[in-house]
Amino acid sequence: MSDLRVPVGLLPLALREVGFRHGDQDLLKGITLQFGSSGKTLVMGPNGAGKSLLMRLCHGLLRPTEGSIRWHGGGRLGGQALRRRQAMVFQRPVLLRRSARANVEYPLVLQGVSRRQRRRQADAALERFGLSALAGRPARVLSGGEQQRLALARAWVMRPEILFLDEPTSALDPAATKAVEDAVLTFHEEGTRIVMSSHNLGQARRLADDVVFLCRGRLLEHSPAETFFTAPASAEAAAFLRGDLVW
Repeated sequence: MSDLRVPVGLLPLALREVGFRHGDQDLLKGITLQFGSSGKTLVMGPNGAGKSLLMRLCHGLLRPTEGSIRWHGGGRLGGQALRRRQAMVFQRPVLLRRSARANVEYPLVLQGVSRRQRRRQADAALERFGLSALAGRPARVLSGGEQQRLALARAWVMRPEILFLDEPTSALDPAATKAVEDAVLTFHEEGTRIVMSSHNLGQARRLADDVVFLCRGRLLEHSPAETFFTAPASAEAAAFLRGDLVW
């Protein structure tokens, strides 16, 4: 069956009673939520809440040990089609031992795009994210902020319907953080659904349309950003916003 015969969009993405158990410990439990076709969702919570694990489950890197994760039209999508239409950028980007341009071209190589066309598309992506001058430089010698923007450029060249970002600015200085946030807004403005984990309250206030709040592997809130920041519904979220330790 051909992957290309499916015109239906991936979204919404629905999670129903999703859990992930490792050994005798429930790292996530009873997660039920839905990511619609547009917007910017910030996934927040204290360290160990399950943010990164939730992102990996949604992206398909891990399978839940209970419950279900289903894309709209997912029953008709082959694995290759699903991977082409979503992307994930990690806290520490996974980059090839190649030039910056070759890293951006790599997913296009996998798709069978011609050499001339992938060079053109890669150069456009590098320019879009302010990396043209670094095109020939080895990707792994770039600064942390440059590597994150390169990972975003590599994702952008695929035009994903949804982009998962796992704390992409946690180790960056303010200028690099702003550059990554601007890149995230570029995706959003061009129609990509954003789901991003962060522990940075200022960043969440700048970017979020809605907030998913996790604590101890449980979903405690999913609400519009304004509601979450002004009137959190749980004691744990209120403590988190005050800067208190939440165990």
